[in-house]
Amino acid sequence: MTTTVTILGSGTCVPSLKRSSASILVRSGTARILVDVGDGTLHRLVAAGETVFSITHLLLTHFHPDHSSALPAFLFANKYPVIRRQAPLHLVGGPGLKRFFNGLTAAWGHWLQLPEELFSLVELGGAAEDRIQTLDFALRACPVAHNPESRAYRITGADGFTVAYSGDTDICDALVNLAGGADLFICEASLPDEQKVPGHLTPSLAGHIAARAAVGHLVLTHLYPECDTVDIAAQCRRTWSGPLTVARDLMRIQPSAGGVVIQEAAES
Repeated sequence: MTTTVTILGSGTCVPSLKRSSASILVRSGTARILVDVGDGTLHRLVAAGETVFSITHLLLTHFHPDHSSALPAFLFANKYPVIRRQAPLHLVGGPGLKRFFNGLTAAWGHWLQLPEELFSLVELGGAAEDRIQTLDFALRACPVAHNPESRAYRITGADGFTVAYSGDTDICDALVNLAGGADLFICEASLPDEQKVPGHLTPSLAGHIAARAAVGHLVLTHLYPECDTVDIAAQCRRTWSGPLTVARDLMRIQPSAGGVVIQEAAES
């Protein structure tokens, strides 16, 4: 089965009808991998043709609300008494994930708890790179320069198609190494070049990382409203000459001969 990626949320903490908060969906074999679950993710997930019950893995890049705020709603939706989860859900994140999850259950109690046979929590390690192998995909994760728990992910599908996702980060060598040679690199470019803030990238910095990593196709995401007022693709072209796309919600990406093919969502 062809690996596909759908941008569920290309935005940030700023409420927007155009861009939901951060989230992507990766389909590989029977796996349905949700990376981040910011505000608006559940509605975008349904629009993409999936449900909370079909998600097999939920990866958090870090715990900021624009990447994790819909997690309680996601878990609570599994309590729907008519349709029940059949496949286990694996929740994966960086150091502190257990404490973070325990805080949520302390507030919401059993409404967020799934049966043991249908739920596992995987807290990734310290400074070293983590690797997880499943029948449907291979996962690599490494720390990046944002929060102590922040992780970037690299997912290699059953067909060999490789997707790297930066999460939130400043420029760092670890991300270059993780993204090295990836077919698709989905990278944050939070603000235009002239508005750079610590802990985040700009379009030209995202392009710089993509060039160093020699990726196949770069997608800019995690875009604050300021990014819609300037030509961020032109800014990225200062450092990146390869295939380039500015993310939009519900954009679908899949491999094709010599690259990727991108299907835009119909205008709502």
